[in-house]
Amino acid sequence: MADPSSYRPRPGDVPDCPGVYKFRDEHRRVIYVGKAKSLRQRLANYFQDLANLHPRTRSMVTTAASVEWTVVSTEVEALQLEYSWIKEFDPRFNVKYRDDKSYPYLAVTMNEQFPRVQVMRGHKKKGVRYFGPYAHAWAIRDTVDLLLRVFPVRTCSAGVFKNAARTDRPCLLGYIGKCSAPCVGRISAEDHWDLADEFCDFMAGRTGTYLRRLEKQMTEAAEELEYERAARLRDDIEALKKAMEKNAVVLADATDADLIAVAEDELEAAVQIFHVRGGRVRGQRGWVTDKVEEITTGALVEHALQQLYGEETGDAVPREVLVPALPDPVDPVQQWLTERRGSGVSLRIPQRGDKKALMETVQRNAQQTLMLHKTKRASDLTTRSRALEEIADALGLDSAPLRIECYDISHLQGEDVVASMVVFEDGLQRKSEYRRFQIKGFAGQDDVRSMHEVITRRFRRYLAEKERTGEWAEDGAGGTDAEPARTIPGTRTTPGTLTGTGTPAQTDVLDGPGALTEDDGRPKRFAYPPQLVVVDGGKPQVAAAQRALDELGIDDIAVCGLAKRLEEVWLPGEDDPVVLPRTSEGLYLLQRVRDEAHRFAITYQRSKRAKRIRSSPLDDVPGLGATRKQALIKHFGSVKKLRSATIDQICEVPGIGRKTAETIAAALAQAAPAAPAVNTATGEIMDDVEDGAPETTADAPGEPVPTGAPDERRGQET
Repeated sequence: MADPSSYRPRPGDVPDCPGVYKFRDEHRRVIYVGKAKSLRQRLANYFQDLANLHPRTRSMVTTAASVEWTVVSTEVEALQLEYSWIKEFDPRFNVKYRDDKSYPYLAVTMNEQFPRVQVMRGHKKKGVRYFGPYAHAWAIRDTVDLLLRVFPVRTCSAGVFKNAARTDRPCLLGYIGKCSAPCVGRISAEDHWDLADEFCDFMAGRTGTYLRRLEKQMTEAAEELEYERAARLRDDIEALKKAMEKNAVVLADATDADLIAVAEDELEAAVQIFHVRGGRVRGQRGWVTDKVEEITTGALVEHALQQLYGEETGDAVPREVLVPALPDPVDPVQQWLTERRGSGVSLRIPQRGDKKALMETVQRNAQQTLMLHKTKRASDLTTRSRALEEIADALGLDSAPLRIECYDISHLQGEDVVASMVVFEDGLQRKSEYRRFQIKGFAGQDDVRSMHEVITRRFRRYLAEKERTGEWAEDGAGGTDAEPARTIPGTRTTPGTLTGTGTPAQTDVLDGPGALTEDDGRPKRFAYPPQLVVVDGGKPQVAAAQRALDELGIDDIAVCGLAKRLEEVWLPGEDDPVVLPRTSEGLYLLQRVRDEAHRFAITYQRSKRAKRIRSSPLDDVPGLGATRKQALIKHFGSVKKLRSATIDQICEVPGIGRKTAETIAAALAQAAPAAPAVNTATGEIMDDVEDGAPETTADAPGEPVPTGAPDERRGQET
């Protein structure tokens, strides 16, 4: 526990102007980010008698080891910088809203030649119009199914669209009148775009004009004795009215507004948001947060506004935002929202009428969410604490293992050997810390040797970080009596490929271009040691992991292995395993950790295998990039036809010169043609699959591997 007075800045050093400040811990990690109208006054509040501080604030200042600040011109700039740093550094003591799901939106891809209506999640894309969010994807599909009768916009994927255009046959929706079939030319691109635009107008709430127009057309058709057409228009009107009934009118003046309510207690807070467009509730969402700092309702509202509109622009920010309490001060926040929208935004508390009544409904939803969350949260906390205590007791640890790392090896008959590292903190997944390894130290299948290599590489990086920060120096860092830096056993100067989730490849080099960068407050990839290392395997794998740690001189990290067959826990140097009861929460947590490592490793191994299988002879042609390869395949249709083409025919492809054509022809002549594919059900020899066809995507890192899936066990994938 640090003494705040040890790093307290002198009052004269802190400027009396707006700015953003960061508290860092002893490892230089950013643990708190805040903004202030006056940095001098705000920081002075943190360095008072600890007895006068809120318990959470006291915990933060005693965890911190330094404070720094950045001066800005206005409070609006401070608000923007604070939001950027919270997103970048993910400080542990800042309020973080945990969104338990990625809410689905109804999206219309107006940036395409033939716009498509579909369900979308995740980050919003430029040129796509979004409506929602909705609580359930099925609610979107029900609404779209009703509207397609009147607005037969394309809903198919790019692959289905191209296949229909190639065969000149529309899909089923085209035959039943729920798609205008632009794929076969039944409607021009301009008319289809106008149809999609009308669909968007209707979804945006401009429904009255369109309904009146349909009713007029129905009346005219009936007067002209075109009863079948009049009946179709009648059914269209009923379908539109039924779709509108799904969103009841809550504000009679067709208001566009977001209503935000907060329910809180001393430890947690729940936020609920109702999105009202055209006077109708178009979507609902909610978050829950731990109150890790002393914070008012107005400050919670401010954080919610940052979370909600930090990545939004234009009409995604409504003209009116109704809240239960205003941030202090309110002007910078309102000005920030105005800049995000590009026009005026009203941020206020509803006082009377329909808006106040609707806010009470949103408030009741927030209270219900907090109550349900607390019931579930209490159970989770109790279970996780019991699981960690059981693991500590079974393995003889001094304390509960708050950070657990698990490693697994995966390969297919000795090819594409990879490894995974997953991290659980406080019994919960920490996916941002997951890492993937390619085994490069040797070729072939050897799980024990692979485990030794992975553990060595991971903890060599940990030791490198300790050496860089001078944690091994004795008698004072930088003093004349300090011992020289310790040499890390097994250090290599040749790179081994090491990749992290969603990050570029790293290397094991400890200096030069691959050296660790200067500390900037972001989480380091391998800087924080676990209390427990779990390996997927039995006694041999455990012995290999322990040997790797011993060779590096690490003696403060526990190691165990979980064997699949009998779910036995193996410890280094022990002849008999530790057997945990089948009903043990500790065993269940170890199984979850092991299964997650297995899933992550197999996902990576499959993706590498898929890339290898999809390789083409054109990949070996020097200087031939993806664009020209695609042009070749598009021109000839397949590698088989390209192989039989003459040099003059290859030169006809735009961007291909004679020298390149000769190189391509020579490369294809040397490459042996692949064996023909055979349909095992019919014995039919299949044609070559065109390289331009859609490729099968490997399992995404966040998607679990089905427990009943064969996992290609015929190929002995592990």
